[in-house]
Amino acid sequence: MSRKLIGFVFCFLPALLSAQQKSDFEQILDRLERIERENRNLAAEVRALREELAQSRSTATTPPTAIPEPAAIPAPAAIPLDERVAINETRIAEHAQSKVETSQKLPVTLTGMVLFNAFLNGRASGGSEYPTTAAPGINSSVAGATLSQSVVGLKFQGPEIFWGGHINGSMYVDAWGGSPSNSLNHLIRLRVATVELDWKNISIVAGQDKPIVSPREPNSLAQVAVSPLTGAGNLWLWSPQLRVDRRFALGEQSGLTAQVGVYQTSEPAYSSRGGDAAIPSTPRPAIEGRFEFWHNFREGSRIEIAPGFHESTTHAGGFSAASRLGTVDWLVQPFAKLQFTGMLFFGENAAGLGGLRQGFTVVNDRRAIPIGANGGWAQLSYLATKRLTFNFFGGLENDRAADLLSGDIHRNSMVAANAIYRLGSNVLIGLEASQVRTNYFLLPSRLNNHYDVSLGYLF
Repeated sequence: MSRKLIGFVFCFLPALLSAQQKSDFEQILDRLERIERENRNLAAEVRALREELAQSRSTATTPPTAIPEPAAIPAPAAIPLDERVAINETRIAEHAQSKVETSQKLPVTLTGMVLFNAFLNGRASGGSEYPTTAAPGINSSVAGATLSQSVVGLKFQGPEIFWGGHINGSMYVDAWGGSPSNSLNHLIRLRVATVELDWKNISIVAGQDKPIVSPREPNSLAQVAVSPLTGAGNLWLWSPQLRVDRRFALGEQSGLTAQVGVYQTSEPAYSSRGGDAAIPSTPRPAIEGRFEFWHNFREGSRIEIAPGFHESTTHAGGFSAASRLGTVDWLVQPFAKLQFTGMLFFGENAAGLGGLRQGFTVVNDRRAIPIGANGGWAQLSYLATKRLTFNFFGGLENDRAADLLSGDIHRNSMVAANAIYRLGSNVLIGLEASQVRTNYFLLPSRLNNHYDVSLGYLF
């Protein structure tokens, strides 16, 4: 019996060993097949990423770099699956740490500029870091440096609203509040902020911004705390407003944008012209309108011209003075590297919009006379290269001498030139020289030179 059992075992032992070897072999084949499937999936992902990268580079303004050949990309099998999972988890954790998240889970972008300014002023600066008028007193030259003109902003995009509209907006603050001359006494100050409801041809905008009739301004890294050419032709005063924009298409290459709204003026505290008492004033609503016609001639060639109007009434100390201005601003770009921009205004009482802070004169404490004012500014910009831009600009405000008293400013003008160079994609360096000349009524004129070196880091 034992001999039969032994014979049976010897007969079936090769078959059992063969079956065991076949099972192991099938497991090896299954494993290889899984690895091949993973490799195919990884190869498909690599191809998709390369195609997406090629599309994104083709839409960039700079020439696209060559896409690596397939041989330059490591074989998918060279990166184990567990390592790829660990890398993805690490990237997800980094994104969670760096992202800006809102309570409403809506997209928000952090933007701004860290700006360093080193400056040198002449003897008529009046102690200001960037004087907008030449002071009448005798002072010494002033030099210094500041980072208080740095700007921090938020841009946000809201949800889609009725009739296919969208909500977006922005807010910018700086550190110019407090005492700029004291490095440890800076306060956060609101510059501009807007909320926009946009549809295809209509926008409703509420916020704090430049006057509706004066949206443009010169380019400068030296004067950021207030707009360049303040008091010298640029009506810049950031103030609350509500406006409606209506866009009209006049063919494929032309159009018209009509803007009408309410702007809150910021009236100065007037002195009682010949007396010691101050005349308090309050902000007033103004009706403003601007109508911009634009036309594209060819790629890089464009013209924009926009007439406008401003109408309000100043109330101070029981007196009333009208504020009426006509304006026109423009952009002329004959070709891509050259731009000519500017703005003109004429009328009376421009103080509430950011002009010289002398809107009216009180005569014998009985009536107020609005001070006639006209002025404007212009800038020529030459984009020498993708990194280097030269700007030449100047402006003036001329107030009617017949409406002034001794010591008032009759004429204030400024000329300036700067060069702005982009060291990197987000690093700017600027050199600027400017001169402001102030003519006082029945008093000597004053002159102040300003020199500035700027370094800005955009984020």
